[in-house]
Amino acid sequence: MKRLVIIGLMALAAFATLATVSGCSSKPRPSPRVAEGVEESFRQRWIAKRATELQTSGQATDPNQARRMAAAEFKLRFPPLSIMQNPDPAPGSAQ
Repeated sequence: MKRLVIIGLMALAAFATLATVSGCSSKPRPSPRVAEGVEESFRQRWIAKRATELQTSGQATDPNQARRMAAAEFKLRFPPLSIMQNPDPAPGSAQ
């Protein structure tokens, strides 16, 4: 009887340890849309910085022109960043 209680307690301890170590938790997973937010934030900051550079160097006469020029440069310089516009096809699928 004593041996059965000890074996039962050892099994319970092993199960509890495996349950906590193996990742059985209810933590929410991060949203897959996080990358979109990071990309958009980078785009806005880069365009604002570049528009300021274009205005201070005299290449753009007004802020609207500088933003348009900066946006065009961004599209040319960072084309692969558009994650949602150009999704990667699934491996082995026909295009």
